[in-house]
Amino acid sequence: MQGAYETGRYRNVFAEYGYSESEIRKRRDEIFQTLFYGSEDERIYHPVGDDMGYIEDTGNLDVRTEGMSYGMMMCVQMDRKEEFDRLWKWAVTYMRLSKGPNAGYFAWSCAPDGSKNAYGAAPDGEEYFAMALLFASHRWGDGEGIYNYSACARELLHICVHKGEKPGETGRAMWDPNNKLIRFIAEADFTDPSYHLPHFYELFAKWANEEDRPFWKQAAAASRAYLKKACHPVTGLSPEYSEFDGTPYTKDAKIWGRHDWYYSDAYRTVANIALDYSWFARDDWAVEEANRVQKFFCETVKDHPTGIYAVDGTILDGEALHPVAICAVNAEASLAANGPYAEECVRRFWNTPLRTGARRYYDNCLYFFAFLALSGEYRIR
Repeated sequence: MQGAYETGRYRNVFAEYGYSESEIRKRRDEIFQTLFYGSEDERIYHPVGDDMGYIEDTGNLDVRTEGMSYGMMMCVQMDRKEEFDRLWKWAVTYMRLSKGPNAGYFAWSCAPDGSKNAYGAAPDGEEYFAMALLFASHRWGDGEGIYNYSACARELLHICVHKGEKPGETGRAMWDPNNKLIRFIAEADFTDPSYHLPHFYELFAKWANEEDRPFWKQAAAASRAYLKKACHPVTGLSPEYSEFDGTPYTKDAKIWGRHDWYYSDAYRTVANIALDYSWFARDDWAVEEANRVQKFFCETVKDHPTGIYAVDGTILDGEALHPVAICAVNAEASLAANGPYAEECVRRFWNTPLRTGARRYYDNCLYFFAFLALSGEYRIR
């Protein structure tokens, strides 16, 4: 099988299951409108002044590079340049770090007024910023200064790979230079399975600075090999954090809290694997992995599908903080899945509304990405 990169064709899974093009487009547009311009209990986007705006993590009442870069990716996929530029200018104005060991990266959390809550960086934000900027360059063309999207993306990717190499330079690269795996943060020597985006790295290998392209090709292969280790061979579940060998990360619980389980961050892993398969179809393992996850939720824990689980499927105490996100990623897995639950997961997702209330941010970001992907609209731009 060839992926969309080679064929130029993106599956519209909703249409395959009988939903009309008009109702799919209408639903897609309504979701964007709700997230960006809905009521105060619905929206996550806030315009600021004449030329800026931010995405709020409504559960934590802050602005994160995760959400800002997600918002930019939503906008470039939807051809919404004004909102894209507003988000990018806010990020550059308030989040970009100009000094210290993380200079050149973006502060992972800021207050809505722009003041920094932290001076560390989270690599998932950087990789999404870079990909969204490259897509923006291809879709709208490059402008001047911070709107020279491709130049900004290439510079950021170069820093992510080479930081700390120059004599006297402080800080660390966001990817381990030896194993080519993304770190949880630059200062840490462990990773987060949901940060691994080999489909992005394949494109960085084509569009980043020429001298960095071999690294990104190696990173794509390394992440695909790593994900096979991080995802349980029976349940398909991955932990939130793991060692570089894929085993769940159990150290320093007093610092990081517990993250060796299938919980919030981890939901994204199967969605990323499915999107990678949709775009590049490099390995049919993705099909098996998607089938395993869907089987776990539709068969193994069908009576308790919104719990907290060990990666082996053991049901732990507590309930998922983001149940709509679980529904969304299980549906997005159908981009790769060919098992008996692919259609069931998609139809359940179609019938699930956006989340409202304080915890809506994370659920609804994953919801919209899943909807774009399943409608064939999450594309290489």
